[in-house]
Amino acid sequence: MKHLAFLGLGHIHTPGFIGSIKKRPDELKVKSVWDPDSARAKGRAEELGATVVADFHQILADPAIDGVVVCSETDLHEQIVVPAAAAKKALFVEKPLGMTAKDAYAMATAVEQAGVIFTTGYFQRGDPKNLFLKQHVTQGSFGKITRIRGSNCHSGALGGWFDTEWRWMADPKRAGCGAFGDLGTHSLDIMLWLMGDIESATAMLDGGTKRYGDCDETGEGLFRFKNGAIGTLAAAWTDVANPVSFLISGTDGHAAIINGQLHFQSKHLPQFDGSAPVRNSELPKAQPAGLDLYLDAVTGKSSPNLVGVREAAYRVAVMEALYEGSRTGRWVAPR
Repeated sequence: MKHLAFLGLGHIHTPGFIGSIKKRPDELKVKSVWDPDSARAKGRAEELGATVVADFHQILADPAIDGVVVCSETDLHEQIVVPAAAAKKALFVEKPLGMTAKDAYAMATAVEQAGVIFTTGYFQRGDPKNLFLKQHVTQGSFGKITRIRGSNCHSGALGGWFDTEWRWMADPKRAGCGAFGDLGTHSLDIMLWLMGDIESATAMLDGGTKRYGDCDETGEGLFRFKNGAIGTLAAAWTDVANPVSFLISGTDGHAAIINGQLHFQSKHLPQFDGSAPVRNSELPKAQPAGLDLYLDAVTGKSSPNLVGVREAAYRVAVMEALYEGSRTGRWVAPR
């Protein structure tokens, strides 16, 4: 039996994470929880059968705690993650890792020096469609990739999803970003995972409905990968639908994910001519990702696809460049 603790419970994914952990009753137990909001800590502790701790350093000093799940407000991450790494706790840190490239890289250095298990919430890497794209980008089925587009949008601002206990997520001073960073980071992760680093970036962001004041609710980013391909990224809380979530165009092939179905064609693979969606039987098996992958790692299961902490920090740096490009109207290289 491995013992975990929650350091912060404020993220909107916290209820789902609690459910995932409770599905593993013979492997994992949450011993303790901490949150700056004592009422929130008490409620979640009751769900988990855990103890509320007033000072999170008590959790870090507890030798019975094997790992910590950080679901706090983003502006608290650095003050939690750096000592947690030093205490040799396995770390799951909800995305984004940091508020800025500076604090994200400081956390990356602390985690690397400690040599502890780390991953973050980029669960889309385990999707069979994305695994298929990764395979065919790697083996050259697209030829020279000229452009790639990701779109991750929902109706959160239209539905008031952040009006109550999740309100901090629409406050960039606490979250480090608004809708564009919150949702866009998932598609950005897949794009960087497929294509590598970028040269420079810019964006145009907007307040959308203005439900959340100065918080960006919608945006579009543009960047150049170091391999020469052009990338575009859409993310918003103001969309009633998001039918085309991904697109890759190359000299020898093309792929698009439309309404959850992958359409693919390649000159090198005549069985994939784009006339029908790729069948489930032709896709790789889904792989654990995000928190599930972390839980596998903590319990000693094979977990080769953890997101590296330096990868997580780089995604913060790219998003920071996109936001800076929006503010200044310039192209910005990630720090």
